[in-house]
Amino acid sequence: MGTLDSYALLLIVAIPMAGAGLLILIPGSNVLAVRRLSLAVALLTMLLSVYVFLAYDHSAGGMQFERIWKWLEIPGPWPMGESGITLRLGVDGISTLMVLLTGIVLFTGVLISWNIEDRAKEFFVLYLLLLSGVFGVFVTLDLFFFFFFYELAVMPMYLLIGVWGSSSTFATFIRTKEYGAMKLMLYLVAGSVLIWIALLAIFVEADLGTFDLLALQDATFSEGFQRVFFPFLAIGFGVLAGLWPFHTWSPDGHVAAPTAVSMVHAGVLMKLGAFGIIRIGMTLMPEGAEFWMPALIGLGTVNVIYGAWSAMGQTDLKYVIGYSSVSHMGYVLMGIATLQVLGLNGAVLQMFSHGVMTALFFAAVGVIYEKTHTRDIGVLNGLAKRMGFTATLFAIAGLASLGLPGLSGFVAELLVFLGLFQTYPILGILGIIGAAITAVYILRLMARVFFGPLGEQWGDQTDATLREKFSMLVLAGFILLVGLFPFPFIRVIESGVVDILARFGEVG
Repeated sequence: MGTLDSYALLLIVAIPMAGAGLLILIPGSNVLAVRRLSLAVALLTMLLSVYVFLAYDHSAGGMQFERIWKWLEIPGPWPMGESGITLRLGVDGISTLMVLLTGIVLFTGVLISWNIEDRAKEFFVLYLLLLSGVFGVFVTLDLFFFFFFYELAVMPMYLLIGVWGSSSTFATFIRTKEYGAMKLMLYLVAGSVLIWIALLAIFVEADLGTFDLLALQDATFSEGFQRVFFPFLAIGFGVLAGLWPFHTWSPDGHVAAPTAVSMVHAGVLMKLGAFGIIRIGMTLMPEGAEFWMPALIGLGTVNVIYGAWSAMGQTDLKYVIGYSSVSHMGYVLMGIATLQVLGLNGAVLQMFSHGVMTALFFAAVGVIYEKTHTRDIGVLNGLAKRMGFTATLFAIAGLASLGLPGLSGFVAELLVFLGLFQTYPILGILGIIGAAITAVYILRLMARVFFGPLGEQWGDQTDATLREKFSMLVLAGFILLVGLFPFPFIRVIESGVVDILARFGEVG
């Protein structure tokens, strides 16, 4: 292993954190320097994430790029020779794809946020800290640091939405940015409490004196213990994944958040929830997971139908995409709950596809709002005549959302459906109905906003800037890449999926 391989994961976590520290030293009045440093940090981190994905050896599988640093010893007569809390880093086929996704969203989000003037330094400090936490969750193999980075990824959202977000006025009510930020924080902290209870229970029950995930995999947890505490993890992480009925914070958070934060929120933060269920719940509690998966797949099905139906009734562009995210995360949860290679492959690929797709959605909506100062679907019409590039990129995201062949959404959903029809064929039919509803609201949305006669008030609108176009092209490029050449991605994912499902083989 070369020097870069040894420290690649540490650099991926540390560079955004160090970048945030350097930004603090720059005078807030020097906005250009703040932007350039943030962009340099984002670009370097994305390149490292691309390197980790390309260098991962899927034929060997398992954890790679591993490094361990001791942090704290826990005294006691533990059966293991070494105990305590360590910063242990490593990636498998699942987490390496999530690292790539986070790098892409980080870079494109900085480009989209280039025009922020109000407290730009503070915005980018919090933004980089948030993404550092996201990277940490995906690469750490110690449950203590997993929870630490999980909270680091969540806490900055309150300020990012509450300070730089926007309030929305509807016919009968007002949704303030403070309301969206507070609701998001209360839900996610409640979920974190459940997660922390489960992690402490795992530590005590294992009686190994360590939070090391790989060591805990070899511990013996009784079936009763797993059945009791797996729901703590499934619901705790499920809150962040948009699990019905704990999802209502998500659309309100989307609508209130600034564009880049909406991209991160839907693009990667919701994936932390699904990843936590896979990485901790399924890995450490296979018998508990096997017992509770019928309930999870049932709730995931409700996500798909309810989210799609709710999206169809919205009049705000962001609310449409917010409820669409709830629906698409339902496919992720359904794929996880199949406990099949195809279904879980599809769930992870859907996490990546949905992350890039919704980031593109919100980037396009951000451009539209910046130019027109409205997100009201009833007011916007014929924009393709003045904003052809943005309309095209929005259409690519929309067609990926409804599962058009040749785009990433089709491949991911196909794998999920194949897994469903092997295990829960009735729910597979309901999932297809959800996809049909998605097609209805996406096509209707595009027809209303972009096509038809151009409204008089939009006659002088301009399209996206070169910087915004490049950002959206990067995201659209990955949608096309995964849609046209899915097998390199699937092979990497499967190398991680097989190891996890092997634990279910061990329990019958």
